[in-house]
Amino acid sequence: MSSTYRIGDLELHSRLLIGTGKYRSAEESRAALDESGAEVVTVAVRRVDLRSREAGSLLDHLPPDRFKILPNTAGCFTVKDAVTTAELARELLGTSLVKLEVIGDERTLFPDVPATLEAARILVEKGFTVLPYITDDPVACIRLEEIGCAAVMPLAAPIGSGLGIRNPTNIRIILESVGCPVIVDAGVGTASDAAVAMELGCTAVLMNTGIALAKDPIRMARAMRLAIEAGRLAYEAGRMPRRLYAQASSPQEGLIDAS
Repeated sequence: MSSTYRIGDLELHSRLLIGTGKYRSAEESRAALDESGAEVVTVAVRRVDLRSREAGSLLDHLPPDRFKILPNTAGCFTVKDAVTTAELARELLGTSLVKLEVIGDERTLFPDVPATLEAARILVEKGFTVLPYITDDPVACIRLEEIGCAAVMPLAAPIGSGLGIRNPTNIRIILESVGCPVIVDAGVGTASDAAVAMELGCTAVLMNTGIALAKDPIRMARAMRLAIEAGRLAYEAGRMPRRLYAQASSPQEGLIDAS
């Protein structure tokens, strides 16, 4: 994988961040994580017993010397719940990292933008390294960076939909508008979706359902890893310009006269 990048104090190599939900077992989750090459793993604070590292628990499969745990506030619908959940995670896990989610609608799981901005401001003031899940709204992303968030995480499509990037234009505008890392979050369904995100210039991609609900999550994890690498390399290489009409691959000068 080319070039490292930073999120707060973290220096990372892998541009694939992985969630831990929806797998058939903790063992399958760990096998997929290993195949993905991910260094950062998200854990839903409200859905996992963070006190337990006993055999068979999720955290037992996530040794701290191998993975950096990114607690998230999934399932929070208010600023108060999100802030309290982040503080609980910091106390139990000893990390100031938090993936901030403040959900505004239970059916679509779209974020509540004003509440996300407010929660982000509070958490940054409390010393958290905040990575907010947000709509693909360039203005909201600008405001979050101004608040002091370490990255912005615009959705590609609704959580768990697997629809891929629905609005690449907005993602491009976000990339031009902020200087912090841009991590596509939610909606990636297969390897080509991940590659597109990276070809646009995104810093990284976070995914869960696209791997966990694949027929073979282990092989899909490897596919996602390769897609992330290929997409990043293509972005760094710079694609050829798009043209409306054909252009011969071989030079036209010096052709043999066939008359």
